[in-house]
Amino acid sequence: MSKKLFLIEAPGKIKKLRQILGSDYIVKASGGHIRELAKDGEGNLGFDLNRDRISCRFVPRNPQAKKTIAELKELVKQVETVILATDEDREGEIIAWHLKHELKLRNPQRVTYREITTAAVQSALKRPRPIDDHLVNAALARSVLDKLVGFKGSPLIWKLENGAKSIGRVQSAALHILCQREREIQSFKPQDYWLVSVLYTEGLKAYYLGESVPKGEGPENSPERDDAEEGGEEKIEATKVLSEAEAERLVAIARQFPHQVVKVEGKTTHKTPPAPFITSSLQQSAGSRLKWSPDQTMQIAQRLYEGGHITYMRTDSVYLDPQFCVTVRQWLEEKDPQNVPAKVTAHRQSKNAQEAHEAIRPTDIRKASSQLKAELSTEEFELYLLIWLRTVASQCKPAQIVKSRILTQSGSVFWQARGQVVTFAGYARYWKDMTGDSLLPQLSQGQSLTLQEASHEKKATQPPPRYSEAKLVQVMERRGIGRPSTFAPTVKTLKERGYADVQKRLLQATPLGLEVDAFLQKTLPALLEADFTAQMEDTLDAIALGKENWERYIIGWNEDYFAPALSQAFQAIDGMPRSYQGKANEGNNAIASIAQGKESKTLCPQCGLKMIEIPSQFKKLHKNHFLKCTGCNTVMFYNKWRKVWEPPTETREASAPSLKLTAHPCPVCGEKLAVREYEKEGQKKRMLVCSSPQGKTDKKHKDVVYFESRNVFWSKKYGELADS
Repeated sequence: MSKKLFLIEAPGKIKKLRQILGSDYIVKASGGHIRELAKDGEGNLGFDLNRDRISCRFVPRNPQAKKTIAELKELVKQVETVILATDEDREGEIIAWHLKHELKLRNPQRVTYREITTAAVQSALKRPRPIDDHLVNAALARSVLDKLVGFKGSPLIWKLENGAKSIGRVQSAALHILCQREREIQSFKPQDYWLVSVLYTEGLKAYYLGESVPKGEGPENSPERDDAEEGGEEKIEATKVLSEAEAERLVAIARQFPHQVVKVEGKTTHKTPPAPFITSSLQQSAGSRLKWSPDQTMQIAQRLYEGGHITYMRTDSVYLDPQFCVTVRQWLEEKDPQNVPAKVTAHRQSKNAQEAHEAIRPTDIRKASSQLKAELSTEEFELYLLIWLRTVASQCKPAQIVKSRILTQSGSVFWQARGQVVTFAGYARYWKDMTGDSLLPQLSQGQSLTLQEASHEKKATQPPPRYSEAKLVQVMERRGIGRPSTFAPTVKTLKERGYADVQKRLLQATPLGLEVDAFLQKTLPALLEADFTAQMEDTLDAIALGKENWERYIIGWNEDYFAPALSQAFQAIDGMPRSYQGKANEGNNAIASIAQGKESKTLCPQCGLKMIEIPSQFKKLHKNHFLKCTGCNTVMFYNKWRKVWEPPTETREASAPSLKLTAHPCPVCGEKLAVREYEKEGQKKRMLVCSSPQGKTDKKHKDVVYFESRNVFWSKKYGELADS
């Protein structure tokens, strides 16, 4: 009974922690979350919103979690001390809370560490603490909010009958960003413009600036746009000319009048080092430099963390441990003494950053590359190197840049040339984020110039670019949508739901995504607003700090906004379930029963949506419930002899003659696909489903539904149906 049980989340950490802790400890992993909200009660939410409190019911997350719980219960009986060492964020805290309750632990020790190193783990063991109820409440609030929005709101978009599966508190706001950009691109009308330039024999090329240029002003028609990816090229600074005739006039002036230098400017500027990585900036840099998706980046970062090579990778804080900063400074003094700043560079924290956390950094700045290459895979080493370079750069001197500007004049027209030279690389020795030098010739004010060529070049304005996955993460972060743990899963969900596709490494909203977004703009517009979602995230942060009561907030939010908004949304379309108004016993009893029933795995043979189990005491039924579709109200009963769900006999007989077979084979069983006709918004539409009886109930046929769009049948899983 002398051993201690050390419980963590990820199995990948076990080997490293066993080396650190030794034989006195039993190290076991929960495999992440072991419990989740049950799928019972009204709307299968697994919790009840009472007047002043929320009652949550939890069940094992899956069969593996159930097995893990049983194994851990046996282990608990064999030890004196249980240490809950899950991750230090909200998710880690609530996993520890679930373990405490499921294993019936009276006084577990809670420890956290930012890196899996001997010093960090041993230090954490000396400072055990109770479970932080505020962090648990914030995690509970997020789970309840997300399920409330997803389970209550998703039936709304099922009415579209287009394959849309879900909406989400963060997911839908992120989708709206993509759809807004896609609509901007679709509505964009290119405008022709001309760039007018002059080339001098002195080795200077200058661009048209204007005919009346106030002192110190630059081009007026070159608005900056925050869409460039990291490492993008610097824009040419020139005033756009909007007609060819005007461009020809300017070229004529340039050729007619002599040229001279009217102004030479040069100034030294400093570019401060970038902050060390947080979750979002790591995903952005890995996206632009390594061409990785946020999900791939986080998977590899997880492996580096579990191996003890980097600190925890889900963080929004740029804080670095002071002792670590001393170590980096010592390394610079040995290897790059000219790059040691007078004092440690201070980086501005985000207003939402959790100060107790630390930025993503190497655990040992001095570990040799040869040793790391032997221990890590190629991908792991690439990401580690990126993190190492960014961390060292953050502790260096600023880069020193001399920026120059030459203004010339011919007649009434002014021309401008800009250049820059990096005179001291500073941090840029490690983190290259500047364009190459652009050196201007040595000229003096009043100097005459010899025109070699005057010309114009026709251009056209370009639509705003689509977002890369990394860029979408950056926009989400800036607008306060989501937090470090949700960025990558949100982007992944948009792709899995078929709401977004990746084309040439850029995210493009699909027709399905655009349709869902347009529908939500009409029915639940506030849910799509970044400010609305960001305010909710701020409230979750306040709950984590103990400044807000999580139950009171959610109950109030539901009563004041969500329930009434959802009620109005359903009233705007046919078949609004009145149970969403909290009045399940009023009005249409059948629809109220649907909202209270359990979701079935059986798909509706008419529209492809999941059906709902409706409890029934009718004695002639072969089960204690029947199935009803939430979309088209199709009803099905269980046949115990055939062991299938099927529509009523009269319905089957009436519908059989109208079955139209096609020449297309089912991708699952090879039987011919059949045409099903249905109505949507008063219009007759068609889709293709498998004609075999098994196609109605077999799980393998779940995704065999082809919807008709623009005379083409398509399936989310199997794509477009080729002509045959």
